[in-house]
Amino acid sequence: MLTAVAAILVFFLVVIFHEFGHFIVAKMVDIKVHEFSIGMGPRLASIKKGETEYSIRILPIGGYVRMEGEDEVSNDLRSFNNKSILSRAAVLFAGAFMNFVLAVLVFSIIAYVIGMPTTIIEKVTPSFPAEISGLKNGDKIVQINDKTIKKWEEIVAEINKEKDKELEIVVLRGNEKKKFVVKPVLDKESGRFMIGIIPKAKKSIIYSVKVGIERTIFIISMMFKFFQMLFKGNINTKDIVGPVGIIYMVGEAAKVGMLSVLSLTGLISVNLGFFNLLPIPALDGSRLMFLFIESIRKKPIEPEKEGFIHFIGFIFLMILMIIIVYKDIVRFNVFR
Repeated sequence: MLTAVAAILVFFLVVIFHEFGHFIVAKMVDIKVHEFSIGMGPRLASIKKGETEYSIRILPIGGYVRMEGEDEVSNDLRSFNNKSILSRAAVLFAGAFMNFVLAVLVFSIIAYVIGMPTTIIEKVTPSFPAEISGLKNGDKIVQINDKTIKKWEEIVAEINKEKDKELEIVVLRGNEKKKFVVKPVLDKESGRFMIGIIPKAKKSIIYSVKVGIERTIFIISMMFKFFQMLFKGNINTKDIVGPVGIIYMVGEAAKVGMLSVLSLTGLISVNLGFFNLLPIPALDGSRLMFLFIESIRKKPIEPEKEGFIHFIGFIFLMILMIIIVYKDIVRFNVFR
């Protein structure tokens, strides 16, 4: 039950951010929106406000914003195809952009909850070099060798810079400065040197947002590397999961705690945003590619032809999805 609830909430959050991006920009550039849907398949519930119907459908595996003239000829001045290339591109890109915004948001929340590490020692690990040398809880590290220390990252950098050499660490204990000689040890799991201290953390919104942005950019860069490896044939099909696999992972994360669910939500959101920008028929990236072609040839491709290409792409994506779902069911032994 926990798995199902957590998975539905994660899917709902990721999809609603994506579709809201399309929706809000479409409204901003005055495109007529017929339906804002969360989910696919038969409609569970709906409400109509103004010209737009807001609906929830039975399958929480996607959603859509149905706009006037998106895949058909329309003479309405407020239709998608009658807007400028820049306006249409903004609508298409907005979905992925909002996924990246969601990722920044959840990673920032995680960073805020964990806190920003400071130069004050929260805890000295027993039997490690720091304790052996005489460092204590509450000490504030102000200098390592000849370098003045102002932030935690500088402490980590200095420890790994000198590696297994002895460090001369100056701390502020109360109002008194004290000097200690500490020799770092190698942590085999991380491959980094450490002296055995845990920093005191403080809450910082600016720091948290910075971490959220950096984490999102890092995952996007990993996505580029993934596709590079995929094209080179260095990726196994076992490394790819679909909706069933995601539900399984969300369930496992839910058992660990809310921060794990949030972290996975950010990861899924970045993946959805990135994948949607790929130039694959039926995806936003393909529609952006058609707009690029239109800007070069100075006239649009007939909506019926473009719509047919997207329809074929959608069929292939559905077939691929069925294959991946089957592999997920076998891999995670869903019916055990």
